[in-house]
Amino acid sequence: MLILLPPSEGKTAPARGKPLDLAALSHPTLGEVRRRVLDALVATSHREDAADVLGLGRTQQDLIDRNRTLTTAPTARADRVYTGVLYDALGFDSLSPAARRRSATRVAVTSSLFGLVRPTDRIPAYRLSGDATLPGLGGVAATWREAFPTAVSESLGTGLLVDLRSGTYAAFWKPGPELADRVATVRVLHEVDGKRSVVSHFNKATKGRIVRALLEHGGNPRTPSALARLLGELGWRVETAATGSGTRLDVVVDQV
Repeated sequence: MLILLPPSEGKTAPARGKPLDLAALSHPTLGEVRRRVLDALVATSHREDAADVLGLGRTQQDLIDRNRTLTTAPTARADRVYTGVLYDALGFDSLSPAARRRSATRVAVTSSLFGLVRPTDRIPAYRLSGDATLPGLGGVAATWREAFPTAVSESLGTGLLVDLRSGTYAAFWKPGPELADRVATVRVLHEVDGKRSVVSHFNKATKGRIVRALLEHGGNPRTPSALARLLGELGWRVETAATGSGTRLDVVVDQV
């Protein structure tokens, strides 16, 4: 099973640690693209119009300054760098030892800078949205689109892909029809008085809790239907629907 997560916009900057070593990151087939995106981001962050290009406010100069020093900045494990609602609910640091070991092989974060990142990969804090366009590089999503299939295929093997990415990061790569029977895309719906909607906070918090529960349980479902059954056993209300690229699992909640 491979669980694909979105990154967080907010990140905890490591106070100490070795500088970035691209060659030491998992998924080495992404190395050449990582270098191109990294160089483009650093160069962009030295431009006078960096805030506009990166979609940042004038009060976020500290994030631009951080991008300028990415090649020499301290790094830490990705599961300590990524923060926010989803990652707080997942709680990497409080997982049991067995669940944390599983996370190293079953979880990957879709990163606009590094492509795919494993929880144990050492990375610096950075700021780059998945829908950004960098001078000299082009659209970030389009840049990653050709490199992703090989990296995902190598990680997935014959297992189930559990796609929890947001729309921005789903644009980096879409599973082909050959994977349709092994792809489960999870959507969280908030239900109030019989009406359902996608609410960002509920969506992120519930996805984090789902990943945590799957890692702690240890089960390794091989099909979307098996995953739906497992989530039901773990206490969630799940509805399934076939799509052109797999199966959508709607997890319906009425509270966080």
